[in-house]
Order: sequence, then structure tokens, then C-alpha cells
Amino acid sequence: MTTISQSTFNVSSQAVETATALRKLYITRVAFSLIWIALVLTVSQTNETLAALLFIIYPAWDALATYFDIHANPPSANKTPQYVNAAVSILTAIAVAISLQQGIPQALMVFGVWAFLAGLIQLILGLIRRKHLEGQWPMIISGGQSMIAGIAIFAKAHIPNQGVATLAGYSAFGAFYFALAAFRLGKTIKGASATA
Repeated sequence: MTTISQSTFNVSSQAVETATALRKLYITRVAFSLIWIALVLTVSQTNETLAALLFIIYPAWDALATYFDIHANPPSANKTPQYVNAAVSILTAIAVAISLQQGIPQALMVFGVWAFLAGLIQLILGLIRRKHLEGQWPMIISGGQSMIAGIAIFAKAHIPNQGVATLAGYSAFGAFYFALAAFRLGKTIKGASATA
């Protein structure tokens, strides 16, 4: 009986630790997205160098955030989706840098493909985590919406200003869902702490 209780306590404490780390990461991602959106919609409109830099920074930041996501999970957790996402994001940052030599529309097309793939991975990861950790439904919805946004970004890449606006909208929705997930994880942490 004591062994079962100890095991339950360990699982609960591990879940709280993971939820706490993910919540901090999600809040950081929200802050980054809001700053990035503000720069995309203002300064980048008149500064092509900054616009190009922002295009490269976004997938590079996603790769870094995924690194922290990997370390937020217990050693026993399946991290294959995160490793795939990190690799895709790094390749996307490189591809965006190369495509920018041809122009913004080409970079937006690369971005659209990445948004679709990143959304698919996020959807899969949310479904996997849902079995062990509450508060994943915003990430599941966000993953599906990211896939739709990726298609829209790709389709509007050659329409002046439409692609960039779609990109800002994509990031805004991502920030919204990360904020929801952080809020939901906060409730999970409080609930687990209360029963510990």
C-alpha cells in the first residue's frame, strides 16, 4: 500500500514539474510572439533588412523553444516529435535565409510549408501528451489551425502585403493558444498541489 502511494506521489510530482516548466515556456513564447508581431507590422514594413531578419528569427526561435520543451519533459517521455520539429525548424531557418535572396514571396512560401509541418507535429504532440498531462487541447487546436494557416500563407505569398499580414495573424493565433495552454496548465498545477 505504501509503495502505491509513493508511486502515485512521484507521478504527481513529476507531472507538476513538467507542467510548471511547460507553463513558463508557453508564457515566454507568448511574449516573443507579441514582440515579433509588433515588429513585423511596424518597423519591418519600411526596413527590408529587419524584415528578412525577422523571417529567419521566427523558425530559429521555434527550434530553441523546442529544445527547452524537450528538457521540460521527463527522461522517459517520447520526444521524437520535438526532435523532428527542432530539425524542421532549423532547416526552415536556413531555407528562409536562402529563399530571401529571391524575394519575400519565396520566403513566405517556405514559411507556409513550415507552418503546416510544425502544426502537424504540434497536433501529434498534443495528442500524445493528452494521455499523461491535462491542458493540451489548446495545443491540439493550435496545431490544426497552424496547418490551415500554412496553406493560407503559401497561397497568399505572391499577393502584396497579404502574405506578411497572414504571417502576423498566424503568430497571433499561436500566441493566443500558448496563453490558453499556460492558463490551463496553471490550473493543473494548482489541482495537483492541492491533492499532494
